[in-house]
This record gives sequence, structure tokens and C-alpha cells, in this order.
Amino acid sequence: MCLKFPALLFFLFTFSISSFAQVTFTISGVVRDDKETIPGAAIYLSGTKISTITNNEGKFSLGKLPAGNYDVLIQVVGYLPYSKSITISDKNIYIDATIKANAVTLNEVVIKPDPNRLAYLNVFKDFFIGQTPNSRECKILNSHVLRIDYNKQSKILSVSSDEFLIIENKALGYNIKYLLQNFEYDYRTRIVYFAGFPFFEEMKGSKSKINKWNKKRNTAYYGSSQHFFQSLYQGTSETEGFVIHKLATIGNKNRLPDSLINTNIKRLSAGPRAINMLTFTKDDSLNFWLKERSKPKAMAVLNKAKVLTDTLVKTYNQDIKSINFTDDLFVMYTKEKETEEYSNLGFYVSRSPDMGNHQFSLINLVEPPMLFYKNGSIVNTRSSLYKGFWAYKKMGDAVPIEFKPIILK
Repeated sequence: MCLKFPALLFFLFTFSISSFAQVTFTISGVVRDDKETIPGAAIYLSGTKISTITNNEGKFSLGKLPAGNYDVLIQVVGYLPYSKSITISDKNIYIDATIKANAVTLNEVVIKPDPNRLAYLNVFKDFFIGQTPNSRECKILNSHVLRIDYNKQSKILSVSSDEFLIIENKALGYNIKYLLQNFEYDYRTRIVYFAGFPFFEEMKGSKSKINKWNKKRNTAYYGSSQHFFQSLYQGTSETEGFVIHKLATIGNKNRLPDSLINTNIKRLSAGPRAINMLTFTKDDSLNFWLKERSKPKAMAVLNKAKVLTDTLVKTYNQDIKSINFTDDLFVMYTKEKETEEYSNLGFYVSRSPDMGNHQFSLINLVEPPMLFYKNGSIVNTRSSLYKGFWAYKKMGDAVPIEFKPIILK
């Protein structure tokens, strides 16, 4: 079966914890600058709702943590944000963190006049927050901290910040602090990449509002890449609604070689005969070759045989599993439907009519193998590109890595 797919690809880079065992550990430490310890410093674990503050001696402790990878974030007013990646395997971790004063205070920030800044900011919001209904209820409260740069030669939009972005998500009931390391949007390839450290805080609300948030959080989680890789690790992906196929890309046999096409176009569009030949009549030879050039060079062929997870998933070590594959993985989530709004935004993945309008996503392997933890977080996040429904969902539909679906009353 030959299918055509749009060229839009996205890559989401997030940092998160990973849970390996039932034994728990503690991350403790002290926060100081070059003169003294810092009381009242905010300590966060990226991707979670776990936080604390330093005491009067600048010390902190986060207990009852399972073994795994953690990104520790430290925020103090007047200082640059601090981040440190650590791994807990079999013992507690102690951090002696020295933070640096922010040489440019908030009142001294100068944003260079740029008539295109607002347009670039809107592009950033579309591809960082997203374009889903939940994303429309999100607001970045301090967009002035963003450094925005557009390279005209490479046609790449870059965004970064030394401050935490404050994101208000009224759809899911989260206040998110996001330390953005880097964001890039390539206008030529239409590939999005962003990296950073999110921290989630619960909003306060009435009982009815909390129930509404919980329902939306469940919907955001089910069918997500986080859900998929958690179920893949546990060996329950099919029972949880995921069906996997392979998508191969092959050359279009109905298209003539580029060398032949280009030679004939050049021949027919040069010299004194060019004006006459450029009249696009039914039997025009130039018209034939231009149409030939417009044909796709490759076609996507879907293998409708299911990919068996016991042959796809391998044990990398005691904590990590891996997948390595040729072609693309074509992942269908059968328990949710795509909306018409999603289909009209350019993320739609073509499929055969008998497959219905379930949620479809593609995984393109860039740097194999793809490694993942029990909680669904990806070890080598540059290893893959997502397309389809997973590319559609961004920070506006993100939930904490420790999120578990809530049983609704």
C-alpha cells in the first residue's frame, strides 16, 4: 500500500526522571555563591512536581526518591538558574552547588528593536506551547526574558533564555516553570527541536474545576509518547491500545530519473524556441517534463503486518530498554480519535481508509538505538524524530513524568 505523507517533522526534547526500583534515596546538598550559603533557594526536580527550599544554612533535602536520572534545578532571585544532571543507582547523592550572580538584572534587560519579534514569538509559541485546544489556554507570562534570533542564511529561528519561563496552563491546571536551554525551528526542513527543564506546580481550584483538570490530564496522557514508551517497557502496549506497523520509503518507479528530466527541461527552455515551448498546451513537451519533475521521488509503503514488541524491544541494561529498527515505526492509538481541527493543521498522517481516524504517529530513527526508561522518558532524546499526533502535542499537553491517570468519580 503506497501512502503519501507531508514533510513536517518535529522533535521534542525533555528532561525527566526515571524510576527503576522500589528502594528510595535522598538528594541533599547546599547552595552557595562565591561568598556565603543561600537560604530560601528554590530546588526543583525537572519534569516533576517535586520541590523544596533551602533552610537558613542554605541546605536542602529531597527524600523518598526512586533510583534513576534526575535534573536538579535551582532558582534564586538575582542569580542565574542552576541545573545539574545526576544519576542515583545505589546510594544517596550530595550536591554542593555554587550559583552565579546574574550580571544583567531584570530592570537592565534591553530588548533590541525588532519589527519581526512579535511574529517570531508567535512561531515559538505555536511550536513550543502547541496549537491544540489545551495550548490555546496557555499563556507565557514573561516572554520578555526570551532571546530571539533569526539566521537569514540558514533560515533557522533560535530562542533561548537565562531565566525560567513562567507558563500558565489553565486547561490542565498547571503552572510550569521551564528553563529553556534551546529552541530551533528550521524553516526549510520544518523540523522543530527544543531542550529544557520543566517543573510543574498544581493550580488551586474548586472540586468541579479539579475534576475537569483531571479529565483533561487523562486525555493528554493517553496515547502520548510518554504513555506509549511506558507501556512498551512493561510489554503492555497492545493491550493499552497501541498497534505498531512499519513504514518503508521506496523510490517512485513511475518517475523518470532527475538527470533525464533536467536535461530535457534545459533543452526545451533554452534558445530561440523557448518562448514557443513555454506555452502550456496539452501536447507540450516542456509541460510533460515539468509535470514529471513535480512527481514525488519516493513513496511511503505501509506494511500492515503488526510489529511484534517481543522482537522490537531489547533489554539494554537492568534499567533501560531499547528499540532499533529500519524504515519508520507507524504507531496507531486505537482508543482515541483524531479531531477535524488536528487534521487541518498539517500534522495529519495518511493511512488507508480501513484504518479509520485513530491517532497516528511516526517515529523516524535518526541515531539508533532509541533508549528509554520504565517511566517512558527517553535517554538519548536526539535519537528520533516524531511526526503526526505526537508532533501535534507540545508543552500545552504535557503532564509530569510521575503522572498516573486519575480514576474519575
